[in-house]
Amino acid sequence: PTFDPARGKDAQKGPAYHQRLLPAHTQLKVRQPGQGGDADHEVRDLRAELLKAEKAHHAKINGGSAAVEEKPIPITKRPLEITPGADGDEEEDPEAKRRRVLEETRDIDADSDDAEDDSSDEESDEEDETAELLRELEKIKKERAEQREREEREKEALEEERREVDIAKGNPLLNGKDFNVKRRWDDDVIFKNQARGTEDKRKKEFVNDLLRSDFHKRFMSKYVR
Repeated sequence: PTFDPARGKDAQKGPAYHQRLLPAHTQLKVRQPGQGGDADHEVRDLRAELLKAEKAHHAKINGGSAAVEEKPIPITKRPLEITPGADGDEEEDPEAKRRRVLEETRDIDADSDDAEDDSSDEESDEEDETAELLRELEKIKKERAEQREREEREKEALEEERREVDIAKGNPLLNGKDFNVKRRWDDDVIFKNQARGTEDKRKKEFVNDLLRSDFHKRFMSKYVR
């Protein structure tokens, strides 16, 4: 260890500011293209941008200047494909058009008939399944009711047997019950037999002889023997 930590230092000249007091976030950020701002609504010509970047790259490789003269690139639009159903209806024969419409409606009717038949078959299958489920439910309810009745009968028989036993053994005059307490109330106490030996003490007797008095005997046994 050195004495450098305890050595004082000169204060810096000028006012000192805390780091959090310095100005921060002095520039306002704007949304860039692709971030959902106003720049996304502008229509970009990606093909022109790609060609411009390729020309600048080739010019840089060949040693020329990076500035390339920009020429307007003609944008050719792909012609729309003309579908025969768009304008062909006007030139189609009315009789042929009527026949075509009749055939389409006939096909639609056939499909609807098939769908109705399928739906009727499904409804009949659902009805059969529902009836089967109802029969199973009735069977389960019947089995549970029988089990409940059987348990109630067993419970009643057990109660009847217990009642008969109580009646037979409930009269102490007929059964000769032993009323003696088999254990004392103080068998499990902590301090037990504290007064043992007190019943052997003899009563104090008055003797008109100092050598045979109780005080003389206690004194001799305590200090002489």
